[in-house]
Amino acid sequence: MQQQSRRFPWLLWLIAGAIVIALGFALDDRAQTALDVAGNPGLKKVGNAGLQNVAWWLSKSAEGEIIGGIGILLAVIFFIRRRQLLAGRIFFVFTSALLIGLAGTILRVLVGRTRPGIHRPEGVAPGFYGIWHDGHFILGQAAYSAFPSGHSAVAAGLAAAACLMNRTWGAIAWIYALAVMWSRVALQWHHLSDVFASAVLAWPLAWLLRKYLMPHIQRFCETYSGFGISL
Repeated sequence: MQQQSRRFPWLLWLIAGAIVIALGFALDDRAQTALDVAGNPGLKKVGNAGLQNVAWWLSKSAEGEIIGGIGILLAVIFFIRRRQLLAGRIFFVFTSALLIGLAGTILRVLVGRTRPGIHRPEGVAPGFYGIWHDGHFILGQAAYSAFPSGHSAVAAGLAAAACLMNRTWGAIAWIYALAVMWSRVALQWHHLSDVFASAVLAWPLAWLLRKYLMPHIQRFCETYSGFGISL
């Protein structure tokens, strides 16, 4: 594992994150039109259905139960093969992805941003509505849960945590995360700014989890470093 930095550059992150999200807002409409594979019938004449299937599977792969299942399976395999430290790092990466995804989900149900295009409620103007709109609670309603993207938060969390463990892991994971982000915009479940916000959210949370969670995982793995079976 790479040596931990002493401090996270919070101010730089806040400034850079604000710029990235603002850029996302500025490009939301253009990105929606350029990347859409769900709501533009004309594109289906040139193979849009195939892209839609790819986007659907990418989005599906970033669901919490799938990411969690893969992480547990890999961690268990390496643990019983007496590679406990590697198992611990894998467990950290996938657990971080789930926790960062959970944080993104909590934020998006509180912010109440409408989803784009075909997923926005009929007659409702695009915007941020919090937990209350038109005389009733909208807390947890999917149509008002766009910002940030939960799926993208899981994928970006996986990538950010992987970067903190190993640069090669991180590079591969970020390719996957970018593909998931594309899929969420392409399927019109999210705006570009929603997925940008997920990436911005992932970095500081991954750093905090490395600082406070990883030492406990590492101690556990060191304690049981002699346990394992031959496969």
